[in-house]
Amino acid sequence: MKRSLNVHKALELFYGEDPEGEPISNSSSEEESGAEYEEETDWTSEAEQESDEENGPSARRPTQRGYGRSIPMKSSSLHAQPHHHLEPWRTGNDPDTAPLMSKFMPRRTPGAQVDTHAAYSPIDLFQLYFSTSTVQTLCRHTNRYAAKNKEIGKKYTWADVEVEEFYKFLGLIIYTSLVSLPSIVDYWKQNTITSVAFPITVMTRNRFGALLWNIHPGDPEEDDERKRTSAYDKLFRIKPLTDSILSACQAYYHPRKELAIYERMVATKAKTGRMFVLADSSNGYTVNFNVYVGKTHTLHRLSYNAVMQLIQPSYLGSGYHVYMDNFFTSPQLFLDLASMKIGACGRYRDNMKGCPTGRKNALTRKSERGTVRWIREGSLVFVKWKDTEEVSVCSTIHPAVSGEIVKRRVKEEGGHWAVKNFSCPTPVIAYNKHMRGVDHMFQYYSTHHRTTRWYRNIFLHLVDVAATNAYILHCDISASKQVKPMAHKDFQNELVSQLCGVGSASVPIQKSVGHFPIAIATVTDASLKATQGRRVCQRCSQVDKKRNLTPWKCQSCNVALCLIVDRNCFAEWHT
Repeated sequence: MKRSLNVHKALELFYGEDPEGEPISNSSSEEESGAEYEEETDWTSEAEQESDEENGPSARRPTQRGYGRSIPMKSSSLHAQPHHHLEPWRTGNDPDTAPLMSKFMPRRTPGAQVDTHAAYSPIDLFQLYFSTSTVQTLCRHTNRYAAKNKEIGKKYTWADVEVEEFYKFLGLIIYTSLVSLPSIVDYWKQNTITSVAFPITVMTRNRFGALLWNIHPGDPEEDDERKRTSAYDKLFRIKPLTDSILSACQAYYHPRKELAIYERMVATKAKTGRMFVLADSSNGYTVNFNVYVGKTHTLHRLSYNAVMQLIQPSYLGSGYHVYMDNFFTSPQLFLDLASMKIGACGRYRDNMKGCPTGRKNALTRKSERGTVRWIREGSLVFVKWKDTEEVSVCSTIHPAVSGEIVKRRVKEEGGHWAVKNFSCPTPVIAYNKHMRGVDHMFQYYSTHHRTTRWYRNIFLHLVDVAATNAYILHCDISASKQVKPMAHKDFQNELVSQLCGVGSASVPIQKSVGHFPIAIATVTDASLKATQGRRVCQRCSQVDKKRNLTPWKCQSCNVALCLIVDRNCFAEWHT
């Protein structure tokens, strides 16, 4: 049916008010019509409505004016629309000012917390972490676990382990990081090209295997009792050792201003474990760590809880700077750390809640290398930098840009490589500098042999932590004395020798007996060589004048043996 409009009605629809300038009030019929229209046309998805409720009125989308009321603008996705009412990305030419940071006030003087004027051998420093009392506890629990295994019928020879023997066991574990072989049993194989002489002089293979199979940091009897309760701690089996090592890590060293948080993977044959670690960025010293045991029902994400457990202002102090990768970074975490007077910097993911998205003037795939974009929201600055790929960093410590440059090799039009300077944001340079200490530390961790039990692998990893922290203490003490520290390999050599009870200069070396073939006859005339040098082969009892089978004898055994292609009695005699 045709619908006719008079002039007055047309003006109402066009201006939204009557010709006299008064706003039009909706009648009851118009409200009903609008309700029917709203039911038929659902402009917002359920996810967008939840987002509006979560972010508040400021996050709602702009509206367009309809007949007597406001109607939401149609959009397929909330994030696809740019935030026109929010600040656009700034460029590297725009100045920025860093927020005021708290003064650096550590609880103790940073560095080694030992008498730096005293002399410490490698075993003295290692025993700060694996002390005699700690090893006594390990021996007691290991002996109980071995006795329990014998009761249930496991067949192997066992004798209770004592402190001195356990230190030798630890020395052999560190030795396996010095000399890398495919399998543990290869260290005791003889008469092969990969044979090594040292392990057999310290401990038999069966004894080493028995200790490794029965190592048990926790009390096995108490562990069985706790398993029957609802409050069972999954880490109880390893907790006595982790608590002891962690207490020593914090007692004998205080970190410097720059810290790094990262995830360390501890792989086993059954599964892969995870440890969250707080380390001194300057040298890689492990300050704090905790072992991931599974999902927990908390208000925050796993990464947020991990960082908050590692950062302890009561131990550290205030004014520290913490660097982390994008697994941990979130705006809420950084703001909460700032309230604790701890600065933070780290890479972030664009889809993280609270990070700016959909802003004008953002980086694109076509942006040139060295292009910088940044946004400051209070104490938080979000920085994007185009290198070979887009790099996103968030910080509560640094200004967005302060004129730093980096050098990069680029390929020019003629195919020649040249070094060029590119501007780089301050947070990116600081992140690369202070996370490098973590990479430096990884070269010291080398006990990679896997076992089928997760707690055994954590035990092996804690041995690595103790040996590495001991070496870092050695370097710190040497620096305070202004003397050159030992190389890491030399430190480990000395540590293994002292743990195993032998001097580094008196380690027994197996001398090989030289079995070399020499000519029986010394004459040079070929016609006389066969007659004068002929002997019966001691292995095959054959002699042949024509083929001259036995003109050779062993230098050390003085035994005549064949040495020909089709019958090499010399090689088979000494096998």
